[in-house]
Amino acid sequence: MRKARIAVLVSGGGTNLQALLDAQKSGILQSGEISLVIANNPKAYALKRAERAGVRHLVLTGAEFEARLEEVLRESNIDLIILAGFMRILSAGFTAKWPNRILNVHPALIPSFCGKGFYGLRVHEAALERGVKVTGATVHFVNEIPDGGEIILQKAVEVLPDDTPETLQRRVMEEAEWILLPQAAERVSKGVIQA
Repeated sequence: MRKARIAVLVSGGGTNLQALLDAQKSGILQSGEISLVIANNPKAYALKRAERAGVRHLVLTGAEFEARLEEVLRESNIDLIILAGFMRILSAGFTAKWPNRILNVHPALIPSFCGKGFYGLRVHEAALERGVKVTGATVHFVNEIPDGGEIILQKAVEVLPDDTPETLQRRVMEEAEWILLPQAAERVSKGVIQA
């Protein structure tokens, strides 16, 4: 059976990448395979995770990032791109070439605490500052608007009275991001190979 070839774009620790690798191993992700990991940060620990899993990985940086990225994706016959803690906004020109083929996981329930400037701990700080009782994660398609693409899956996570941005971030990852991202990857991969 053909599998959708997935490229995962990373910038940091790679916990979401690890969730995808684990899902591939356990059979949750069976319609797609992680074929390539690309980091825009040479110190990203995610590169070590890719290496341990035997997945081809490379670093792309600099002004020609998107042009080089397109070249590598084409050469690798990539069907689907997953942004997993990728700390760079892709241009409208780039995203337009991949309609409904780029996924992102955002650590909040879109449309709350999303858009330009809302990433990493800043999302959880904003949720705590606002006093929300529920937050969560969203997997969505990527378009030209930061966090503006169609929602694929969402999962709520309770905010506890003694939460810090760090404890909330960890719980959102464990209870939502690491569950939703593999499920969405499987759903979209299945659609890709059936198309």
